[in-house]
Amino acid sequence: MRQIYVNKIGKKYKRFPHHWARLAEYFTGGRYCGHKAQWALKNISFLIQSGEAVGIIGHNGAGKSTLLKILTGTTLATEGTIKIDGRVAALLELGIGFHPEFDGIKNAIMSCQTLGLTREESEKLLPEIERFSELGDYIDQPLRVYSTGMQMRLAFSTATAVRPDILIIDEALSVGDAYFQHKCMKRIRSFKEQGTTLLFVSHDPGAVKSLCERAILLDKGRLIKDASPDSVLDYYNGMIAKKRSDEEIRQVENELGRTVTRSGTGQAQIQQIEMLDENDRKARAFRVGYVAKIQCHIQFNDYIENPTVGILIRDRLGNDVFGTNTYHLNIPNHSYHGGESIVATFTLKLNLGQGNYSLCAAVHSGDTHLLDNFDWWDQCLVFQMVPNNSFSFIGCAALPVQAEIETLKDRKENGEQIVTV
Repeated sequence: MRQIYVNKIGKKYKRFPHHWARLAEYFTGGRYCGHKAQWALKNISFLIQSGEAVGIIGHNGAGKSTLLKILTGTTLATEGTIKIDGRVAALLELGIGFHPEFDGIKNAIMSCQTLGLTREESEKLLPEIERFSELGDYIDQPLRVYSTGMQMRLAFSTATAVRPDILIIDEALSVGDAYFQHKCMKRIRSFKEQGTTLLFVSHDPGAVKSLCERAILLDKGRLIKDASPDSVLDYYNGMIAKKRSDEEIRQVENELGRTVTRSGTGQAQIQQIEMLDENDRKARAFRVGYVAKIQCHIQFNDYIENPTVGILIRDRLGNDVFGTNTYHLNIPNHSYHGGESIVATFTLKLNLGQGNYSLCAAVHSGDTHLLDNFDWWDQCLVFQMVPNNSFSFIGCAALPVQAEIETLKDRKENGEQIVTV
């Protein structure tokens, strides 16, 4: 049975160069056109069956949030038709529907009523909302004293107090702490097993891969691909790889919220950094345990004797995860004159946990960049690790592991023989 039917929808916004143009258009009844049309979505069509879990991915500004707002009725489509069967619970922008001066209980009751529940039904759900949110005494405090994580706890607990037919989530879980995120994911998986249709927007390929059996890729307001998560994420990698280096650097600045640091004498300069997958294709997302190549394109502006090229991988918190260089790897080296160029390639198995990582690269002399640093490029690119379906684990290191179980009875009977079950 189909549950969400979207047929050729589009959303157009008007962009006015200044407020006088808006006034002129208003008072002339539209005879004067002072705006420029900007389509946030154009010609979007898809069908979602009951019980499906669908991830929606794409760059910032691709139209993901606009699509969800149209599906939830927050925004009206400019063109096209939509049909939704069933009760919808949505977790979009935090704070929507909440009043900052009301306490958590009053806001929870109002949110339940917007979902179509009566006040009596809403009040009966309060103990479950309080229990799941774990807000404690803050449930009686005004919302203005809540952190964003506390707001997310209240919003998710309220939206999912009763299992909906359709659950729509737009990146709201990203602001919560790790403990509550896992708690939310457990509830989402439980709803999914019970037949709830899930529409999930995320920048995290791992979350899409683990929750969804289908993914939709949006780019510049258009539907680019609708297929399995593996297929869509591979295509998404290709789109990312096509970006120019300067665009990738700006993306690093935006995603990590830090300013990229670059230092050195300039006697040697890193021209370009690339990450390649096992098929030598440019990529920014890799499956756990897969092999990747890091290529450093370097140009020498002065004579340098036996330069060292190094790399360093850091997690999303800036902690060093792994670093090495050609000096420690005993790579034979040479001296280079100004105008010469080289490509240093590091091939490594990415036994890293799921999540975002940044890469640093450097050219220096000796074993460390602290002496004779020619070029140090911090956070030169960002890449993501996604699950490979082999086994699940937590942390940032994917260590090879085996497990076995032995019974004491069999151990006594067989001496040192181990019986695995």
